[in-house]
Amino acid sequence: QVQLVESGGGLVQPWGSLRLSCAASRIRSSFYTMYWYRQAPGKQRELVAQITSGGTTNYADSVKGRFTIPRDNDKNTVYLQMNSLKPEDKADYYCNLMSGTISYWGQGIQVTVSS
Repeated sequence: QVQLVESGGGLVQPWGSLRLSCAASRIRSSFYTMYWYRQAPGKQRELVAQITSGGTTNYADSVKGRFTIPRDNDKNTVYLQMNSLKPEDKADYYCNLMSGTISYWGQGIQVTVSS
């Protein structure tokens, strides 16, 4: 069973930066896409960014130019580098791994943007 462990969340001031990490363990294949989602209170979960095993990325319009999703295949780890954070980026962030048709989720990590 693949396990995803997230880290790096916390409190940051507006326009600050934060980097989330998601480490995958017990993954046997190198061909998988990783995603970061977020869910703000009272809102639906939304896709923030994704990266394929080949390194192709895609971002939600709301984070383009501010967030990046680097990936370290040797460590089976994906990051979410968040810059110029805004109060509306406050949410619980979840990483997700898709291997074929199987989907795995991390436990979620809280990001608060406040002065």
